[in-house]
Amino acid sequence: MPGFAVVTISDRCAAGQRVDTTGPAVARLLVQQWPAETIGRGMVPDNEEAIATLLHELCHQEYELVVTAGGTGLGPRDVTPEATRRVIEREVPGLAEAMRSGCASTYRFAWLSRAVAGLCGTTLIVNLPGSERGAVESLTAILPLLPHALEVVSGGDTHPKG
Repeated sequence: MPGFAVVTISDRCAAGQRVDTTGPAVARLLVQQWPAETIGRGMVPDNEEAIATLLHELCHQEYELVVTAGGTGLGPRDVTPEATRRVIEREVPGLAEAMRSGCASTYRFAWLSRAVAGLCGTTLIVNLPGSERGAVESLTAILPLLPHALEVVSGGDTHPKG
């Protein structure tokens, strides 16, 4: 079974006009938590159809976790949440709430993030902001929740204490 995937969503990075630092930073954070896990990487422009197509393919390949970075803001090209909602079957709103809440104390504009999280089959998809700092802080806010979430999604039924 494939492991995790990190997808950078950026017109400029996809066009080679800017170096992607966010995707690698997110992948490093995931490797710290899961050193033995395979981390796939992808990149697409801010295009709803391209994003939805790639997310659908990753879910079809049965990745456990797909983390997107970018396209969650208020700009006209920020369509990652819309593309994600086209793919997921069930939302996991608590993860997006935890990211916004966890980051808002140091960055008040975190409340403007439209990031979503949800399930497509047994794949958990989580949207992160496109800035390296925002993505790392958002992922860090939910990292303690992800092992249990992934266990439950894969059929586990243990419940942690506390």
